[in-house]
Amino acid sequence: MSLADKITLVTGAAAGIGRAIALKLVADGGRVVAMDTDEAGLAALAEGSGDAGRILTITGDVANETDVAGAVRKSVERFGRIDNVVCNAGIMERVAVEDLPYEDWHRVLDVNLSQSFLFAKHAGAELRGNNGAMLIVTSTRAFMSEAETESYSATKGGLFALTHSLAVSLAPDVRVNAVAPGWINVSGEELRPVDHAQHLVGRVGEPRDIAEAASFLLDGEKAGFITGQTLIVDGGMTRKMIYEH
Repeated sequence: MSLADKITLVTGAAAGIGRAIALKLVADGGRVVAMDTDEAGLAALAEGSGDAGRILTITGDVANETDVAGAVRKSVERFGRIDNVVCNAGIMERVAVEDLPYEDWHRVLDVNLSQSFLFAKHAGAELRGNNGAMLIVTSTRAFMSEAETESYSATKGGLFALTHSLAVSLAPDVRVNAVAPGWINVSGEELRPVDHAQHLVGRVGEPRDIAEAASFLLDGEKAGFITGQTLIVDGGMTRKMIYEH
């Protein structure tokens, strides 16, 4: 029931939060199928893991059903099974609503939202057979917004609902949860004191913060009684009322 020797497929694993989750799961003793469109980033992930034999890298598009089905098939061929799936890959279009092309709107929906449906469809039998888990990476943008992020916010809100819907449909064999990151410094850029001060814990988040939450929610021993839930990991930012004086 712990993560030792479990097989987890992680999307968007070449960088940022996905990379941190993949490395954390390997450190926990598991094996990872890392999927991304960034082939060079996947190679760097395997090299930096300390045990490349525990990582299978697959270059593919999570919005392409053939690529998703192929990733599931290759995972089973390599490791014999899939225990968990982490749907993390995501893109953003920051464009005024009147200027956002309809095809770009759909591309964001397909990558951010439809991938979780596709992995539930194609990996569901494996997860059921292994009493596995799905983890969906949504965002605090499901509950609050900035201007010109309609497509991104819509997908993250959709993932909040899809999480509890899949949890009901795949019960009792599969647990499905989500983690909703707040401001996570995925680029490693130097930030201002005011950026950190917006958070109740006094700092902006790091990818490792989400990786730790993911490890907990996937662990059947530690989180076996948790399903259908979205864990907000944002340093308290969404609980702080901000007034202009």
